Amino acid sequence: MREMSARSGISEATLRMWEVRHGFPQPRRVSSGHRRYSESDLARVRAVLRGRARGLSLQAAIELAQDVGDEQAPSVYASLRSRYPQLEPQLLSKRAMLWMSRAIEDECLARAERPLLFGCFQSERFYRASESRWRELSRTAERAFVLADFAPARVPRQGPIEVSIDASDPVAREWAIVCESPSFGAVLAGWERPREPGAGRMFEAAWTIEAPAVRLAAQVCLRLATEAAPELLDGLDERLESTPVAREHELRSAIQLSTRMVQYAAAS
Repeated sequence: MREMSARSGISEATLRMWEVRHGFPQPRRVSSGHRRYSESDLARVRAVLRGRARGLSLQAAIELAQDVGDEQAPSVYASLRSRYPQLEPQLLSKRAMLWMSRAIEDECLARAERPLLFGCFQSERFYRASESRWRELSRTAERAFVLADFAPARVPRQGPIEVSIDASDPVAREWAIVCESPSFGAVLAGWERPREPGAGRMFEAAWTIEAPAVRLAAQVCLRLATEAAPELLDGLDERLESTPVAREHELRSAIQLSTRMVQYAAAS
């Protein structure tokens, strides 16, 4: 702890307080009872300090710092389930996934200010069926990305950036939409279960409007996109890191989004 304090600039008393009240950091304990911190622990503590300097609350800065140094899961759904196990997975049909995606897209158009948008479509042909809608979504977005088995990746003059994913990538089995903005955020992500003969497409999925989870999903999508096309990064990692963790009126957002989902279901 003395070394951690010296290298981070945080007093030992503050480190103990963070550990007791927030469960952060989480050093390894040796048989003597002494704490042993890793370089990743140090990186996370420094990330908390950067977050506090930008005006984040301590809890928000800690949540943001949890991503530092972690080995990120290779897909959106896996990341959400790993970091937020309280998100209850649901078994949804392709039709239900479409209703929910459309509802998020509508709320994004209506309420999000210059959002970052990500869509995971598995196959190019699935994206082409929704291309006109995503071109409309991208018109008001700060940046929009779609991930599928495109060959090759391309940057259309109008519309979202098309990012190629390999069939062997875990995200190639996922359906996901992420809308990240200071005014509105939502994520829906699900992985497609293997189909029984004659059965329809089914997804194990989760959705939320909670800002930390939406931010994590956007970070994972951005990482996947930039691994495929590094030249597309262009400072967006800093944009996501500085996004406020808390949004106002999240309960109202959840109600409005749920209402749209129900309306789509009733109209089908």
